[in-house]
Amino acid sequence: MKALDDFYGEQGGRDGKRPECKSCTAGRRKQWYQRNRRREIARVKAWQQANPERLKAWREKNRDRRLEQLREIHLRNKFGLTLDEYDRILEAQGGVCALCESSPTPGISLHVDHDHGTGEIRGLLCVRCNNALGLFREDPDLLKRAARYVTTDAKHRSQRASWVRLIHERVEVLRGSAA
Repeated sequence: MKALDDFYGEQGGRDGKRPECKSCTAGRRKQWYQRNRRREIARVKAWQQANPERLKAWREKNRDRRLEQLREIHLRNKFGLTLDEYDRILEAQGGVCALCESSPTPGISLHVDHDHGTGEIRGLLCVRCNNALGLFREDPDLLKRAARYVTTDAKHRSQRASWVRLIHERVEVLRGSAA
């Protein structure tokens, strides 16, 4: 016995419901699609080409819903996260990037940062911080060297090198004009 909510509606039915439950209908339809996949793909493509204005209107109407579905699918498939779990992590971080503590850009969610070796989720990062970690190959030693580099007088060293190069060029020019 199943609840009436487990059945699709049907106007001609005695109780206004189809005789087959939703899960059985979904299973039957999935099997049918697997047997007729190429034909269905060709049919849908033909309809889309014949109805570009209706397709565009449907996509515009359903854009936000589809983006949310795709985001949910991505989080589940790549990281094993639900939207609720993602939101809990974000809340625990105070709604900001775990590294630079900047707020996410409106309409753009923070990236899930994870250890590529173990798959363990470390936190949520903005695009810049996520890309930076990737560019440093998540190598702690390289990140430490980069931190030392930016905290030393690297800027002064590069300016001194420019001045030394300029002085050498000028000396060579003067030597050439004296000869």
